[in-house]
Amino acid sequence: MIVGIGIDVTQVSRFTAAAAREGLLERIFTESEQDASIQRMAGRFAAKEALAKALGAPTGLVWTDVEVRRDEAGKPYFACTGTVADRVAELGIANLHLSITHDAGIAAAVVVCEA
Repeated sequence: MIVGIGIDVTQVSRFTAAAAREGLLERIFTESEQDASIQRMAGRFAAKEALAKALGAPTGLVWTDVEVRRDEAGKPYFACTGTVADRVAELGIANLHLSITHDAGIAAAVVVCEA
């Protein structure tokens, strides 16, 4: 059963400008997420935004309590801890499905939460 769906689109140039602000990347990304191109980080940002929407956009979620990772085949997935893991458990979510794409200066992500 689908518990939530979220989508986000991020303009890479706008994200690049925002990322130049001191401390922003550290508030949004874990240390291991910051070792990527700005385009990939824009995709990870879109993924986190899409997840927040799929979870009902509750207040109090900590951005670094969710990390976007890739499995051995390159498929993206979420590793959740803290506030995000608590919300996932509260909603009875068993599976989080994530798709990220980049094209023409846009990064986009779709998340499906399944019970």
